[in-house]
Amino acid sequence: MATPVTKAVFPVAGLGTRFLPATKASPKEMLPLVDKPLIQYVIEEAISSGIEEVIIVTGRGKRAIEDHFDISYELEDLLRQKGKRKLLAEVQKISNMMNICYVRQKEPNGLGHAILCTKNLVKNEPFAVLLGDDIIDSDVPALKQMLDIYNTYSASIIAVQEVDRSQVSNYGIIEATPIGDRVYKISDMVEKPGMEEAPSNLAIIGRYILTPGIIDLLEKTNPGSGKEIQLTDALKKLVKVSPVYGYKFKGTRYDAGDKLGFLKATVEFALKNKEFGKKFREYLKTLKL
Repeated sequence: MATPVTKAVFPVAGLGTRFLPATKASPKEMLPLVDKPLIQYVIEEAISSGIEEVIIVTGRGKRAIEDHFDISYELEDLLRQKGKRKLLAEVQKISNMMNICYVRQKEPNGLGHAILCTKNLVKNEPFAVLLGDDIIDSDVPALKQMLDIYNTYSASIIAVQEVDRSQVSNYGIIEATPIGDRVYKISDMVEKPGMEEAPSNLAIIGRYILTPGIIDLLEKTNPGSGKEIQLTDALKKLVKVSPVYGYKFKGTRYDAGDKLGFLKATVEFALKNKEFGKKFREYLKTLKL
């Protein structure tokens, strides 16, 4: 029987350079996607999937993330005085989501290093990792889908999706054999290969369920691309000693860390908004495209 996954790690210490100058003084993860910051969507996905403990790896200039999920006494009191009960409930819902632990990554040394910063909190347990700029819209939360697969195989699970061959150089790509519905057994992975070198068109997306052994491997992993400790390098080692599976999740993924991807997500989430989606759709029809 698989050890339950109750903890999720959210690495948010990156500099968000693709969104400069907007992210010069404000965290990328706090960019609003319609009416909520990006990081809130991903944390809500984790909670809806049954995660009980959230660990956020922050860095310099990320204080706004902590403030967002904290209690805001002044704001709540003001909303209460003005009788804005609906807004008050929304604000309180954010601070009451769950208890969150924060770990400081003093400098952005890669995703692998960010995960290593949580060693004393994840302990010797399996845990999930969710990247805050990958927004996945799905009927069943993407992480919940992955946890169902994890409970079957009791092994590390990596979210993957098919991409156009012309786009493989933008992703980590898995070499794998299909073994079930949307499930692949991974034999290797290549970071940002050229079209000719790519072993498949199955790209690694920002959702992982990792078994405890990954921590030991990360500690033994030397800095790689960008002189940073890369999670992919440790996963390549993990594949050699333990089963690792790829899961092609059901849903639509938006790369909200990219300006075009962020704009696409904004339009599509706005169209689905119950409050003004219909009016927004009518507005788009008036544009001369």
